[in-house]
Amino acid sequence: MLTYIQLQKVFQMPITFAIIKERKNPPDRRVVFSPEKCQEVIQAYPDARIIVEASDVRIFPDEAYREAGFEVLEDISEADVLLGVKEVPMEALIPQKKYFFFSHTIKKQPYNQKLLQAVLEKRIELYDHETIVRDDHSRLIGFGYYAGLVGAYNGFRMLGIRDGLFDLPKVETLADLEAMKTQLERITLPNDLRIILSGTGKVTHGAKFILDHVKIREVTDADYLTKDFDEAVYCLIDVTEYNKRKDGKPLDKHAFYADPSDYESDFMKYARVSTMFIAGHFYGNGAPYLFTRDDAKSSEFNINLIADISCDIDGPVASTIRSSTIANPFYGYDPKTEEEVPFGAPNSIAVMAVDNLPCELPKDASEGFGEMFAENVIPAFFDGDKDGILKRAKITRPDGTLTKRFLYLQDYVSGK
Repeated sequence: MLTYIQLQKVFQMPITFAIIKERKNPPDRRVVFSPEKCQEVIQAYPDARIIVEASDVRIFPDEAYREAGFEVLEDISEADVLLGVKEVPMEALIPQKKYFFFSHTIKKQPYNQKLLQAVLEKRIELYDHETIVRDDHSRLIGFGYYAGLVGAYNGFRMLGIRDGLFDLPKVETLADLEAMKTQLERITLPNDLRIILSGTGKVTHGAKFILDHVKIREVTDADYLTKDFDEAVYCLIDVTEYNKRKDGKPLDKHAFYADPSDYESDFMKYARVSTMFIAGHFYGNGAPYLFTRDDAKSSEFNINLIADISCDIDGPVASTIRSSTIANPFYGYDPKTEEEVPFGAPNSIAVMAVDNLPCELPKDASEGFGEMFAENVIPAFFDGDKDGILKRAKITRPDGTLTKRFLYLQDYVSGK
């Protein structure tokens, strides 16, 4: 039997996409498609139609979409596919539609259990941006790169304010990435700054762009751990470098990902020689913590600034005891008492743990996200989903049940 999407291909049925209004608080100004990207989509796919839900918070105003030739409406219930960024409030969900947004449900997050229940009750087909993956389950789209850009910038802003060195403006007050780069070009960093950057993904690539832009020299793992430098330097590390096997045998990355129980952290060798840590890694369940609260108490733990972009609370970065906000991004962590203290308090670790960093750079983040979504997702609606993008991403069916890949959520939606 042909699927709905395959039927659309056969009969060239038009598909109406809607850019929905973001309703979550605090307001999120990001959007899946800019007016320019909307134009590119309908030109590439004549059977695509795009309408826009009126919004007073979106980074691109309603008028910009009108000028690009798109209808801006209060009621977008005629749409087939609704495209958003953050969770849609339960009362705003339109039954029997296809929705794309970050649902924050696939890890059984307790705070969104009722949202997924409502999605099923309203017979909605839910596609989570996090579940849009390749065959090997690596993600195709996301805002990680922009989280890395803003997170690293905020790390330097935190250093400048705490030590009275310089005063970088908040990213949210700047127009775009170019304005960010201009501000960074005005600062001078201390020569004794030693930065460790963890990870290999998009978050880390974004942070690395900032480090390279301010002309901090990247050094090898071996040099970082053994040599002295008369300038600020940074070292990039991944799981093979900040973990080790308990039995002392060589670490195998694939074996580690499959079962991390035979491994332990080897992060302290970096903590001894670093002053700043930018956490851009992905932390998998069951993996060793990078450093514990006891590690942070050690006299050998030299890190006193942590920009935790990954932001796993009470997890692999012990100083991240809560997320911070764009309004108040920094706090202090006292390793002796294991408690929060005022930012800049003596003998504390300065922490930046904002969990919605891309919101500070909405224009660039939206444009970059739209590029990925248009390239990787939109074609699937018009080629019969030949690469399985939509099939893999779909969490719920229009009959109010979970798809096979997400049946592990059944106890979560059943309230057990």
